[in-house]
Amino acid sequence: MFHSRMTQNVTPRLAPTPLSRELARARLIAVDRAIAELRRGDPVLVCGASGGASAVLAAETVTGDTLTRFRGLIVEPLGLVVTVHRARAVGIAWSGADSAVLLELPAEVAAETIRALADPTQAPPPRPLPVARRAPEEAAAAVELTRQAGLLPAAVIAPAAAAAGEAPVGVAAAAIWQYREAAATTLTPVGEALAPLDVGATARIVAFRPADGATEHLAIVIGEPAADRPVLARLHSQCLTGDLLGSLRCDCGDQLRGAIKEIAEAGAGVLVYLAQEGRGIGLVNKLRAYGLQDRGFDTIEANEQLGFHADEREYREAAEMLKQLGFYRVRLMTNNPRKLEALAQHGIEVTERVPHAFPANDHNQRYLWTKATRGGHMF
Repeated sequence: MFHSRMTQNVTPRLAPTPLSRELARARLIAVDRAIAELRRGDPVLVCGASGGASAVLAAETVTGDTLTRFRGLIVEPLGLVVTVHRARAVGIAWSGADSAVLLELPAEVAAETIRALADPTQAPPPRPLPVARRAPEEAAAAVELTRQAGLLPAAVIAPAAAAAGEAPVGVAAAAIWQYREAAATTLTPVGEALAPLDVGATARIVAFRPADGATEHLAIVIGEPAADRPVLARLHSQCLTGDLLGSLRCDCGDQLRGAIKEIAEAGAGVLVYLAQEGRGIGLVNKLRAYGLQDRGFDTIEANEQLGFHADEREYREAAEMLKQLGFYRVRLMTNNPRKLEALAQHGIEVTERVPHAFPANDHNQRYLWTKATRGGHMF
């Protein structure tokens, strides 16, 4: 691979007015409760700004039993909301900037039909395809909630009945859309320890946790980086298969170990280890994507078949962690232009891009080619 060292100044942009910590915490907790319900296969209520509410069930968890219970909470019509990527994958032509599409379902639709529409690893979707229309606010927020839950981004949705017995957990659409901002706003260091590394350096590992108690992110501070100079930094998204198992399907393990080695050789720096497996789609969905890649799809196509964007990762948490550590200027080890832009957007100045690439192997050549030609990575 061609390596070049390029100096690139990325000036921080003014970020939008942040949520207060109190409001962010309240919204985080509301979303977290709704996520827990969806992952168990239980319904939730998503409340729109106009005061209306819709009952929501994650499409991934739909069975005959859960669908029967769900029908006791709703009034017709029943719909399935999917992302535009998934709608196009099943053959629905859709143009425009909408994030989600609402598919009209028949009253007696089977659970198997719903799962086939939502999950490309199931049976082929039914024909003829359901009628598609633009998803209203609550429906689009519902599919975003399933994404935040680490499930397939698809939700069964219907107007909530006026009297439905024991009311499900409710969450505002606004809280769903502000979830990632709220998580970053409430990040707090909750523990740290020193760890001697096999590269001949000692690291201070600091764990940061958001207010809803979700998965921690880690900062691995090597040496004693000076806050008054740009710090050598790497943003690394968690990859269990590459980082821990040494999988050759990606270059993540090489990038992680290579970054630690380079920072140690430089004398000081920080690696931010972000809990966003599989480009932000989660471990289970990454394994599904691997299965689709084995059927011939590339990395981006597999994610889109599942209903995701090519890359779901965000870096506002990384920026917040760097700030809390006292680092506002970085020399960023990356080939990904999105990381440069994201840090600048959230108040971190990137004074230099430090290329960070490793040789391909027989198993990841197509993966790296896709990153370069379709993902815009700078190799």
